[in-house]
Amino acid sequence: MRKIIASTYATLDGFIDNPHLWSMKHNSEDAMAYALDLTLGCDALLLGRVTYNGMAQAWPAMGGNPYADHVNSIAKYAVSSTLEKPAAWDNSHIIPGDKLVEAVTELKAEDGKDILIWGNGRLTDDLAKHGLLDEYKVWIYPVIKGGGEALFRPESASTVELVDSTTFTSGVVVLTYRPTRP
Repeated sequence: MRKIIASTYATLDGFIDNPHLWSMKHNSEDAMAYALDLTLGCDALLLGRVTYNGMAQAWPAMGGNPYADHVNSIAKYAVSSTLEKPAAWDNSHIIPGDKLVEAVTELKAEDGKDILIWGNGRLTDDLAKHGLLDEYKVWIYPVIKGGGEALFRPESASTVELVDSTTFTSGVVVLTYRPTRP
């Protein structure tokens, strides 16, 4: 069965908003190789509506490197109760919010590589609540922001176990956690 992996950039003090403003200067070669390997191990992106809308505006214009070319070629699934049709981003699909559990259960059962989520919000909370989220990969950046959108919300409350940690030359650390099931 395919795994669903949520990969999220966070500051040391646990904030995730506007990563383009604080993460880029810490993207060392070893961190980018890890990101490429993670992405190549997936053949689908599962995104919440807000993340999907932002990515669908920027990514179609990117390309010419293995990372962007792969992201643009794989299936993209936007979970939304308001979007009626996908953006003009190749291989995009809409999963209605009220069909999330059913649709993701079917996606996980299909043959293929793992499924990647960028970001951490209501989508990951709902998937974890229903036992469908397999891993959190939290990229901790050596930045203290002092405020912003928190990595987790009260609805995220659960237990996890650390299954891996990777440190890069830039000081970025990826902590991989698996949700524990009662």
